Amino acid sequence: MSTDARRLDPVDVVIVGGGWAGSIMAKEMTEAGRSVVVLERGPDRGTASDGAYPASIDELEGNFRYKLFQDLSKHTVTIRNNSRQVALPYRRMAAFLPGEGVGGAGLHWSGVHFRMPPDDLRLRTRVIEKYGTKFIPEGMNLQDYGVTYEELEPFFDRAEKVFGTSGEPYRVNGEVVGKGNVFSPSRSDHFPLPALKDVYTAHLFRKSAEEAGFHPYSLPAANASRQYVNPYGAQMGPCNFCGYCSGYACYMYSKASPNVNILPVLRRHPLFELRASCNVLKVELDSDGRRATGVTYADAEGNTVTQPAELVILSAFQFHNVRLMLLSGIGRPYDPARNEGVVGRNFVYQNVTTSTVWLDPKVETNQYVGTGGGGVAFDDFNSENFDHGPLGFVGGSPVWVNQAGVKAIAAAQSGGPPGTPRWGSAWKAGMIDTYRHSLRIDAHGANMAYRDVYLDLDPTWKDDHGQPLLRMTFDWKDNDICMNRYVVDKIGDVAKAMGARQVHLTRREFGKPFDTRHYQTTHLGGGAVMGTDPGTSALNRYLQSWDVHNVFVIGANAFPQGTGYNPTGMVAALAYWAAHHIRTTYLAHPGPLAG
Repeated sequence: MSTDARRLDPVDVVIVGGGWAGSIMAKEMTEAGRSVVVLERGPDRGTASDGAYPASIDELEGNFRYKLFQDLSKHTVTIRNNSRQVALPYRRMAAFLPGEGVGGAGLHWSGVHFRMPPDDLRLRTRVIEKYGTKFIPEGMNLQDYGVTYEELEPFFDRAEKVFGTSGEPYRVNGEVVGKGNVFSPSRSDHFPLPALKDVYTAHLFRKSAEEAGFHPYSLPAANASRQYVNPYGAQMGPCNFCGYCSGYACYMYSKASPNVNILPVLRRHPLFELRASCNVLKVELDSDGRRATGVTYADAEGNTVTQPAELVILSAFQFHNVRLMLLSGIGRPYDPARNEGVVGRNFVYQNVTTSTVWLDPKVETNQYVGTGGGGVAFDDFNSENFDHGPLGFVGGSPVWVNQAGVKAIAAAQSGGPPGTPRWGSAWKAGMIDTYRHSLRIDAHGANMAYRDVYLDLDPTWKDDHGQPLLRMTFDWKDNDICMNRYVVDKIGDVAKAMGARQVHLTRREFGKPFDTRHYQTTHLGGGAVMGTDPGTSALNRYLQSWDVHNVFVIGANAFPQGTGYNPTGMVAALAYWAAHHIRTTYLAHPGPLAG
């Protein structure tokens, strides 16, 4: 492939993907004095153009015609529930919504910004300490990250300050300072901005959760509660709760995105170059396959180009990173029959279901108001915050009201309470009842990794460049279903305290497979995970390839198992963690950072 490619002058660092991880790494590498080229497959995007008011607040264009998302007609994944099935291409946005273009999913995300729970970072060790090895179900590939919360804490803090995150802490430097999440670990500093105000449904949920005996807190949100200038000098405006966060570029400059918080500064740096509409086809390796020499990509005109570089950083969306490793021969592909190999291993999703609560018709829930990361949650059944012993499952789930603003088309699709006709005046009355007097509560749970859930290259289907598509083999396991059903039952306790007149609890059902037709979450993870054992991880604890030392892979692909929290905060912290060790150690002494 590279034989006929046009070869460019070398640069110090080439970065694949222009989202959060790529922008952070580019900023860090230019600060280290390295020349950087970022290659982004999608078009160049910016808040001033894609978020221009009022044209940008178009629900049809944003959330139904997917303006900011991946073109699935050109490149997508194939999906099947198990290895006995034939996988078919995912051609219509539904179960998950991958982004494309400069800013990546960071341009159209919601803004929920968590730190990973300490127990989740060492989950295998923690489960064995509490319940013994036999508690881990047969076939579950439970693993530790190989990095601790204490090691990552300065990088969580760094990311929050860059993102302009709003929130209320519980404990700072060991001292209780506020009414934040009582289960959260101690922090080294406060959030840079105070928590967002509760919308009315969040207020009701907070009060009722307390009455039910739980510990509600304000969601940490990268939606600015006040005007803010981050450490790079980038400015954010205060959120006006317009509801156009997820699926949109924020016209208020209130929602953190690479396009608002990093790229305006980075684009002016003389060592930085951004090339949009450039689809990376392969990481080039030297003759023994132990060192990367650059990447080959197809540019906007369809030319094949090779960009030599001393350091290659993959920072595309989770499954794009995994696919590029497989296409390039970096790391040993995973073999589910032997449970051996590392690239494609531990593919995970998130275990999210949404229940609906209808209140007294005198209560107006004002669902048109909202912000992507705002809301109220409780963590009493998340991570290892409760005793799993009698329950027999691994993992947990936060529970929350995250009212992001319900717009007209989505409201019309919601329908009425169970039993409402699907047409006519009764449907219309039921739909209005739901819009005006209900609220939705999410169980936002973890998903554990299993040996027969994985990613590999599809043997049949190819993209528009003739390269194999990535194949997902995924289904829910009994562990996921048991956890979800247990936590969703707790929503019933909150609804009762709320005085609900009707409740529809949505639980996973045994025997009901993963269904790609319905949106669940875009929080995919795993496939090229980090760890301390090259036999079970593709990356060492610094997100460096075990096999090719000048390739670092940054993203949710590094998560050994799913988590109940949204992944972006962890991805950003890992990017700063990896960048720190590249700057302080690798650049001076290139080579493996872990033995």
